[in-house]
Amino acid sequence: MTPNEFRAELVKIMPGYSWTVHKTPKGMSHLKATGTQSSGFNRLSTLSVIRRERDGQVSYEAKSAGYGLRAKWLHTNTDASLARALRGLQDHYEYTANTYRSHASALKVGRQVEGGAA
Repeated sequence: MTPNEFRAELVKIMPGYSWTVHKTPKGMSHLKATGTQSSGFNRLSTLSVIRRERDGQVSYEAKSAGYGLRAKWLHTNTDASLARALRGLQDHYEYTANTYRSHASALKVGRQVEGGAA
């Protein structure tokens, strides 16, 4: 796959990101791209995708970081297709959000006095 084809695949699936496909040294069998979402000068989200090809098998590694230019990577997901790698990343964040929402709700209920007053 060429870098242009890789970029087209990324833009098709994630058009809300501005994509940069990085140069790869000759002989390497992977392509790497970084996508960003910004609002003004504020970086809202960073997404990194690496496409590896080994013995005819293709794999995609997707990882994302939160706010800011130097934000830490939050989670990584690998799958055989770009769409599934990104969907797995999204599923992880949704599951984590639901878990934290459940714990926050339990704490809120625990602070309430019997009878409904907070």
